[in-house]
Amino acid sequence: ALAMARILIIDDEEPFRMMLRQMLERAGHEVMEAFGGAMGASLYREKPADLLITDILMPGKDGLELIMELRRDFPNIKVIAMSGGGRSGNLDFLPVASLFGAHRTFQKPFNRQELLAAIQELVSVQK
Repeated sequence: ALAMARILIIDDEEPFRMMLRQMLERAGHEVMEAFGGAMGASLYREKPADLLITDILMPGKDGLELIMELRRDFPNIKVIAMSGGGRSGNLDFLPVASLFGAHRTFQKPFNRQELLAAIQELVSVQK
């Protein structure tokens, strides 16, 4: 049986959040969303999720700061980091995200099946 999870999506691009939310809800997960790192962090503290999916490059508190802060306060948090990579002259932040504690990293646009498989793997380990 597939493990159902509460997933928090943090991304400053609304169309991307909506697309991801629909995909995850169709797969049976419960989804919360935030448009930035600060909002995501306070939402997580209020109502911890099983899994965090965060973009790296965001205005205000970025994904790397967010991952570092939440991994410090919640060592068992499961994290998937995503990056479009394009806006910053194609610097690749994903290896850095792994160093900061992301379990999995995906480049946008991501492969649906791979993402769903990674989510299953991360949330089943925990249950």
